[in-house]
Amino acid sequence: MSATETGKTFEACLTGPFQGIVSWTQLSQLWEVVCARAEGWYIYAIGEPPPVSPAESETLIRFTQEMDALLRREHREDYCGIVYADDKTNPTFIKIFDPHNLGSSCGSSGLKTLPGWLLTRMCPERLTDPRPLPEGRKRWWRGLFAGSSG
Repeated sequence: MSATETGKTFEACLTGPFQGIVSWTQLSQLWEVVCARAEGWYIYAIGEPPPVSPAESETLIRFTQEMDALLRREHREDYCGIVYADDKTNPTFIKIFDPHNLGSSCGSSGLKTLPGWLLTRMCPERLTDPRPLPEGRKRWWRGLFAGSSG
């Protein structure tokens, strides 16, 4: 999906209204919706080069499984609250915050924290975070896509 198709720029979509995925059950439901229409999703880790083409369906499904495991393992809360979708039932833009770099995801502190990852139907633009991406996250990310085209 391009900015022309949505009528919005990438930045407008990134900063637009989002619905919080509060519970782990809601996160599971979101992954089901995404994987049911797995074609056409770009997977982007902030700080890495943005993808130039959508991920293969199998890659997207593996990403949702691995991301789900990472979030449940590292966000040790009885709620999710760190994933946001533009629409829970028909998402086109999903922001996933890193459990180890939450800052203030809502921006109430006056400082915007970028998400760690994006799932979007729009080709993402390069985003840079002034904080360096930890080596462990880089290894996880690169290992996730080792041997795949997405």
